Amino acid sequence: MIKTALITGITGQDGSYLAEFLLKKGYRVVGITRRTSTSNYDRIKNIVDDIELVQGDLMDQNSLVYAIRDAHPDEIYNLAAQSFVPTSWNQPVLTGEFTALGVTRMLEAMRLTKPDAKFYQASSSEMFGKVRETPQDENTPFYPRSPYGVAKVYGHWITVNYRESYNLFAVSGILFNHESPRRGLEFVTRKISHAVARIKLGRQNKLQLGNPEAKRDWGYAPDYVEAMWLMLQPDKPEDFVIGTGEAHSVKEFIEAAFAAAGIPDWQTYVEFKTPKDMRPAEVDYLIADPSRARQKLGWQPQTTFPDLVRIMVEADLEREKNSA
Repeated sequence: MIKTALITGITGQDGSYLAEFLLKKGYRVVGITRRTSTSNYDRIKNIVDDIELVQGDLMDQNSLVYAIRDAHPDEIYNLAAQSFVPTSWNQPVLTGEFTALGVTRMLEAMRLTKPDAKFYQASSSEMFGKVRETPQDENTPFYPRSPYGVAKVYGHWITVNYRESYNLFAVSGILFNHESPRRGLEFVTRKISHAVARIKLGRQNKLQLGNPEAKRDWGYAPDYVEAMWLMLQPDKPEDFVIGTGEAHSVKEFIEAAFAAAGIPDWQTYVEFKTPKDMRPAEVDYLIADPSRARQKLGWQPQTTFPDLVRIMVEADLEREKNSA
């Protein structure tokens, strides 16, 4: 029997990779997209004829009920969110509506329409924020440091609440930073790889960045969507931390990116902002302990940090050359 997966956020980085992954597994894939005046299907352009798209919005309960009723999914992946941390300070209420209450609307729609489906919620390492212990695992207390992180904590706990209250198969994947050539240009990793490509081709002179010492556990997004799928395969629902177990600074990412492009002396091209330009509350150091996922799901990342950076730089170089 062919399984059906319903994905919110299918036009995003994770949604597009997950859709490709599930198609290879033989799934029928249905994606929920918001109605906009212009379609943003760039990340799914290669598979758009192989998937089904339905209109829906995390702000609108009825649209989610109709989408789940019509798709009749076996698995639901809730990946849609206002996902850029700096924007969450400028738009904290909108971030809460999408990233927090949107999860409740999805869970409620599933409870009313397809309670036997399996539900995946995209939680985030930003929930750990001002970390209480290092590394962070499934039992580490949350201390979010942004409206985005706070909203993700709500989404995480409402998923636990629905699981325990209504006996739903609902899990959260606490994913640490995962990057790819499909990352938005506003994110620091893609900002770096894109700028390095343009500098290499003589189209840009400087790259301006924030805190160079901030450390993150960076992995490769296609590796992480497999973990999402693996979480929905057991009989018992359980939350998992997903990461590499390695931390690298923004400065290390910069060095690796310039090296991948064959540019010596990266200091010539990079300027760092003053403290007044930083986030209102900074998250300095995140690193995962993914041992439970390794033991129980058999999951581990396949892509090294240098390979991740190289993949992103090479993809941006190719893009820039083709846009000439």
